[in-house]
Amino acid sequence: QVQLVESGGGLVQPGGSLRLSCAASGRTFSNYFMGWFRQAPGKEREFVAAISGSGGSTYYADSVKGRFTISRDNAKNTVYLQMNSLKPEDTAVYYCAAKNAIVLPTKPSRVDYWGQGTQVTVSS
Repeated sequence: QVQLVESGGGLVQPGGSLRLSCAASGRTFSNYFMGWFRQAPGKEREFVAAISGSGGSTYYADSVKGRFTISRDNAKNTVYLQMNSLKPEDTAVYYCAAKNAIVLPTKPSRVDYWGQGTQVTVSS
C-alpha cells in the first residue's frame, strides 16, 4: 500500500512556473514507477508525465514536452513536476500516480495508487 500526498499547486499567471511535489509513504518507493496526470473540468483525466523507478527514464505528453520536467528523489520518497511557461490550458487538478511494476503509468488504467490532487490555475 502506498499513500501519495501532492502539494505545490496554486494560481499563477501565464508564462509563470510552479513545482508540484508528491510525497509517498512506504520503504520501497524506488520500486514504483511514478507519474502525473491532470483533469480539467468536464474533461477526462489525461497523462502528463512519467518516470521510472531509478529516474533514468522519463516520458511526456506532447502538450507539455519541453515545458514540464518530472524528477524524483528516492531518498526523500518524493516525485516532482516542474512546470514552466504555463498556459491557461494547463489549468486542471493535477494527480500523482504510482505503478507497482516495471511499467510507466501513461494511462489511468495502469495506475495502482492515486493522490488526492492539487489545483493548478493559470490565469491573468
